[in-house]
Amino acid sequence: MYWVVGLLALSFLIVVHEWGHYVVARWCQMRVDRFSVGFGPGILKRKSKKTGTVFQIAPIPLGGFVEISGMNVIEDVDPNDKHSYANRPVWQRFAAILAGPATNFLSAFILAFLLYSVWGVRSAERWFGVGAVLDGYDAKGKLEVGDRILAIDDKPVFLVDPAGNVGTLRDRVNEKGGAPLKITVRRDGKDLTVTVAPKAGADKAGKPLLDDNNKPIYLLGIAPSEQYERVSIGIGDSVSSALSYPFRQSELIYTGIKRIIVGKEKADVGSGVRMAEEFKKAFSIGFGEGLELVMALSVYLALFNLLPLPALDGGRLVFLGYEMITRRRANPRIEATVHMVGIMLLIVVMILVTFKDCRRLFS
Repeated sequence: MYWVVGLLALSFLIVVHEWGHYVVARWCQMRVDRFSVGFGPGILKRKSKKTGTVFQIAPIPLGGFVEISGMNVIEDVDPNDKHSYANRPVWQRFAAILAGPATNFLSAFILAFLLYSVWGVRSAERWFGVGAVLDGYDAKGKLEVGDRILAIDDKPVFLVDPAGNVGTLRDRVNEKGGAPLKITVRRDGKDLTVTVAPKAGADKAGKPLLDDNNKPIYLLGIAPSEQYERVSIGIGDSVSSALSYPFRQSELIYTGIKRIIVGKEKADVGSGVRMAEEFKKAFSIGFGEGLELVMALSVYLALFNLLPLPALDGGRLVFLGYEMITRRRANPRIEATVHMVGIMLLIVVMILVTFKDCRRLFS
C-alpha cells in the first residue's frame, strides 16, 4: 500500500508541474495538443471537447509533458495561427515555461500550510529513534524499530536538546568502554528500561574501528533515526512559516549543492524509482512525514527545472531571455540542436540512474 501511495505522490509532483504549464498556456490562448503523465504511448486517453487537448496516462512513470502546438522550433507553423506557441508574444511564451517551476513552489507553500495548520510543526527537541536493529548485537530482541531512546544510565539523551545543542549517541555509548548500558526507551506510549551490552565495532575487513584517540569505538547495533513531536501553531504562524518554506528549502538545497561541489559531500542522484521508494519510507512513518517529503521534492523539482540546461525549462528560458533582450529570435536550428542534444543526454542519464536504482532495490 505504501508503494501505491509513493507512486501517487510522485504522480502528484508531475501533474502539478505540467498543470502549471497547461493553465498558463491556455490563459495565453495557446493551443495545447497533449497533457501526459508519464512517457510513451498513452494507455488511458481522454480528449477534451472544449479545448481539443488529449489527456493521457503513459506507461513510463518517470515524468510527464505538455505538448503545446508550435513549440517545436523547427516545425512549420502557419504565421496566421494566433493560437500557436510560436506566434504568441515572447512574454507569454516565457510565462508558460516559467509556470511549471512556479507552480511547484506554489504547491510547496499550500502543502506546508496544510501540514502546519493541521499537524503542526516539528518540536525543537529531537530524540534518537531506532530505525533498525542489526543482527549479531545484544540489542537484537531488546530494542525494537520505532523505540525512542530517552536516557542512558538514567541520564537524558537527545539528538537535539531543548537548548539547541546537537548530541551524539556514540559518545554516550563509548563513555562506558563497552560495559552494559541501561537504556530507557519509549515504546507504544510506555517507558521501559532494557540493558544492552555494546560491541566493539569493526569495518568490512574485520579491522577494529578506532576514534581520534586510537580507542575502540563501541556500537549498540542499531541504525538511529530522528524522532520528534509536532507542536500546534496558530493560523497566522502557519501562513508565515508556509510562505518562508520554499525559500528555506531552496537555501538548504543550495547549501547541499555547494558542499558537493567543494567535495564535502558525495552526490546521491536518484530516479523516479528512488523517489517512489523514499515516498514509501516516509509515508510508512506517518502522513506528516510523507507530506514533508512531497513539499521538499516539489521545491527540488522547481529548482532542477530552472537550471539553464538544454531540455529543461531553464534552458528554454535562456533562449526566451535572449529574445526579450535582443528583440530577435535565436537561430531555430541552433536552438533545436541544443535542446535535442540535451534531451538525449537527459534520457541516457535517466536510464542509467533508473537501472542503478532498480538493481539496488532488487539486489
